[in-house]
Amino acid sequence: MGCVNTTTRKKNCSQQLPVHTGMMMNRCGLLTLQREPVPLKSIEVELEVRDHVATVVSTLNYENKEDKPLEAVFVFPLPGDAAVCHFSAQIGQTQIVAEVKEKQKAREEYDDALSSGQQAFLLEESDQSPDIFSLRVGSLPPGESASIRLEYVTELAVQADDGLRFCLPAVLNPRYQPQGSKGAGVQVTSVPASLVPYSLSFSARVSSPRPVSKVESNCSLDPLQYLNTDQTQATVKLAAGHKFDRDVELLIYYKDAHQPTAVVEAGQASAEPGSLMGDPVVMVSLYPEFPQSVMSSTASCGEFVFLMDRSGSMSNTRIRSARDTLLLLLKSLPVGCYFNIYSFGSRYEHIFLKSVEYSQQTMEEALKKVEQMEADLGGTEILQPLKHIYSQPCIQNQPRQLFVFTDGEVGNTKEVIDLVKKNSGSHRCFSFGIGEGASSALINGMAKEGGGDAQFITGTDRMQPKVMQSLRFALQPAVVDISVTWDLPQEVSVTVLSPPITTLFQGQRSLIYAQLTGQSSEAAEGCVTLKYSLAGHPSENQLHFSLRPAEDTGLTLHRLGARNLIRSLEMEERDRRGQQDGGVKEKVVQLSVQSGVSSSFTAFIAVNKDNSEVIQGPLVRRNIPTPCTFPILKSSGRHMIHMDAPRRKAIMYASMVMYEDTETDGFPMMEEENQSRKSAVPEQPPRDPLLQLVSLQEASGCWLLDPALAAALGKTNEEVEKSKPEKASSEVWATILALIWLHGFKMDAKDEWELLAMKAASWLCAQNAPCVSECVDAGNVLLGCSVKKEALGL
Repeated sequence: MGCVNTTTRKKNCSQQLPVHTGMMMNRCGLLTLQREPVPLKSIEVELEVRDHVATVVSTLNYENKEDKPLEAVFVFPLPGDAAVCHFSAQIGQTQIVAEVKEKQKAREEYDDALSSGQQAFLLEESDQSPDIFSLRVGSLPPGESASIRLEYVTELAVQADDGLRFCLPAVLNPRYQPQGSKGAGVQVTSVPASLVPYSLSFSARVSSPRPVSKVESNCSLDPLQYLNTDQTQATVKLAAGHKFDRDVELLIYYKDAHQPTAVVEAGQASAEPGSLMGDPVVMVSLYPEFPQSVMSSTASCGEFVFLMDRSGSMSNTRIRSARDTLLLLLKSLPVGCYFNIYSFGSRYEHIFLKSVEYSQQTMEEALKKVEQMEADLGGTEILQPLKHIYSQPCIQNQPRQLFVFTDGEVGNTKEVIDLVKKNSGSHRCFSFGIGEGASSALINGMAKEGGGDAQFITGTDRMQPKVMQSLRFALQPAVVDISVTWDLPQEVSVTVLSPPITTLFQGQRSLIYAQLTGQSSEAAEGCVTLKYSLAGHPSENQLHFSLRPAEDTGLTLHRLGARNLIRSLEMEERDRRGQQDGGVKEKVVQLSVQSGVSSSFTAFIAVNKDNSEVIQGPLVRRNIPTPCTFPILKSSGRHMIHMDAPRRKAIMYASMVMYEDTETDGFPMMEEENQSRKSAVPEQPPRDPLLQLVSLQEASGCWLLDPALAAALGKTNEEVEKSKPEKASSEVWATILALIWLHGFKMDAKDEWELLAMKAASWLCAQNAPCVSECVDAGNVLLGCSVKKEALGL
């Protein structure tokens, strides 16, 4: 059963009693065997995907089986960029649709309703992070049931392999609140996934103008069912028995996915013409394709700063994968660049005092430190290392590229994103969310404001191909002078709702939302032009589109457009903090109420005014538990760190007794505990043959001819030496053998080694070696391959 915290609300009390945040939060994982009832019984999720926009309807079914009235409080995750646009409650035959109101007014209305014995429902976004919501179901009488319906719309992100990623966050790991940070932090009641006391059912319907080629998931799915012969519509369901040990991720693949499109949606008939909801809205999707000549030449300069999470929850496979990824990154960096590696937990460390030039010596020094990295630095305080990185002067003619790896469990998401935005003029930020429950608001927000790219690594995903794709983006020349112009009929004007496009990457989608004001004929057309400059070459992409509204889109695009505008205004309001706000908050509230889309300044409130019976007696509060991936809460890391060691160990021991299948790596540890743990490090699994070969490459790009290389190639040193053509130097022979082995045996992992192979090929070309063809032929014979010289890039 779930971890339950009960508080009693007196009838005349209009303030919610505080929840103790110290040991109460620590004890949550230890209280789950009390078997107190949890009123949330099941969650049903219906997903409708139209091209790359998703509408999600969640129904939460509550039942009070106790003999006293309840208030149920559920803190749960949603995608950070979701536009929550509907909230209603069904009690018996009565349906109550919530209204969007200013947040403080909504809270007061909720408290007043409960104080007067009425039923009320409140849904609000967390002040700290836009991907966490709190749902309160108030005054549920004994024996009564209620169904809560929650609806949101979101765009699907494009993945490296052109799949569209939908993620239903099911795991909410408690967020670490750094010492001295503002706000009370997000209060999360969590239990291990195996103890979640409610069920989940999930079904999806996918439709697109292009055929749906496949749908994949990290969870077990029932087979894909096509609904028509051209395969443009399909349904899929989550297999029964979901264990809540992971977020539910769908990857949807369409044929010819990279088609630019524009969809116009009609305004709401009842809304005022000239207003956002009354006018048509257009969503434009652009996929810029860059000239091949530019794409084949990667940058040979840059300052690459890697920031790695080493908090307790990054333990075991996560930290091993992180070490392997850093190895690949270090081997793939271009000669002539600068780099540094930072790692963080409750404190932060850096390998070099400042970024150093990439050479054999600095690469080896960094790799030695990387091999010793463990998840032993405590909580997740990302703000301080970021401040330190940004305080370092930039290196002339070496554009700064920041790579951030974290499980994203922080309580000060908005502060972190604001800091990245403030420094966006001096760097690009690429972010990676590792594991279940990583904050989508943090990972997407950092990349968006830092002009980079975001990737999520969950379940059995390999971190390396996703990271190497981002390194390719970082090595692309920066796109500058980006502008968007509109050509519309004279009587139609345009108001862009999205923030300006500041970054473009090859094959990545850019979305623009705009409001179209004025009347036009049914046959009228518009045109949008995207202009930019890449490596000194001016380019442009044009898209012509019909102004005739599409059918059956409802108000999805209006809500996404409103969400874009709301997020921009919220950011502006945070930038103005301490200055005259210029009415920005009022604008957000007005837009949120008008569009019915939630914001950080508003909440959904519903009160059952039809119920004439006053609910008697004190209310018992039940906190609905959210699944997490470790038992002791990481948000309490600061309390744990400040306890004496025996008390900490007692809590950890109690937790291990209760969760025998859970390891202690989820806890922030004291220094003396780290040392004793390091002395008993479990045996590392054997290194992957690919990584074994990669680890032997020199910073220049070549390999040396030695017994270690022979072993990595699966040959004896004598066999390798004997097969070497007489005129070939040992480095040229070794490097050609390594390239043949990669192309002959590891094509399935080409994404991971392609950059370091390009570096090796460049080194070979620079040697002007006379016998390359002879070496390729001899290498093929030795390794039993048939790789052509041209395939090696020679």
